[in-house]
Amino acid sequence: MSEQQTRLNVFKTYKLYVGGKFPRSESGRVYEVTDTKGQWLANAPLSTRKDARDAVVAARKAFGGWSGATAYNRGQVLYRVAEMLEGRREQFAAEVGQAEGLSKSEARKAVDAAVDRWVWYAGWTDKIGQLVGGTNPVAGPFLNLSNPEPTGVVAVLAPQESSLLGLVSVVAPVIATGSTAVVVASEKAALPALSLGEVLATSDVPGGVVNILTGRAADIAPSLAAHQDVNAIDLTGAGPDLARELEVAAADNLKRVLRPQAVDWSADPGTRRLTAFLETKTVWHPTGSLGASGSAY
Repeated sequence: MSEQQTRLNVFKTYKLYVGGKFPRSESGRVYEVTDTKGQWLANAPLSTRKDARDAVVAARKAFGGWSGATAYNRGQVLYRVAEMLEGRREQFAAEVGQAEGLSKSEARKAVDAAVDRWVWYAGWTDKIGQLVGGTNPVAGPFLNLSNPEPTGVVAVLAPQESSLLGLVSVVAPVIATGSTAVVVASEKAALPALSLGEVLATSDVPGGVVNILTGRAADIAPSLAAHQDVNAIDLTGAGPDLARELEVAAADNLKRVLRPQAVDWSADPGTRRLTAFLETKTVWHPTGSLGASGSAY
């Protein structure tokens, strides 16, 4: 190549992340993602209801193995995601800065906070059961044991304004407790979410545990809210009108619904999101001279 020739940049083709793979949108269509100044950054896949259904199938297929893994193992997997995210810190800082209009130092702080948030939830995987479970005395020659279990497939509408820290804060607690996720990324700030899919694919997270869709939430989310194989939905990223529509649709099969509310993503997350998508299984057990057998309800 002569000195006068200018090398052409290799533009990245962003794809969805479904079932551990990177398919194009079923529609084949894309939409423009811009920075806070309106300058073009990339084309992101425009997901359809068919893409959403495929993501639910992948999440359900992955649920048995993921929910059956030990809490310790899930913690190791989440920690590995933090390691991989840390290794791509500069890439994510650039994407977060463009998506949110942050300076380089502010963007790096946001990425560092996202890495730390993964580590936070990794540490909770083998502790949340001790916090919300227990042995309960009852009136009679019995006792019962309460054990938390994952809800199942959770549809998550990621926050619009926090492209990485907010995204991690809604996804990590879902999978930390053994559920699987279908995530509708921020429409305007989609690139950090799509890059997170690449991190998940190169970590130890089994395919289908997290599935990431991009596009218009108003087009994708209603089919997820009404889907009979979706067990819960997090409405964090939905506006008031869309949230009401989705909550009504979710009532068809009694989904758990986490309603949207104002959140300071930089604050201590607590355990609210860890317990939001857990079910409690109670086992009754006789005591004393009635024998050692028990029954579950």
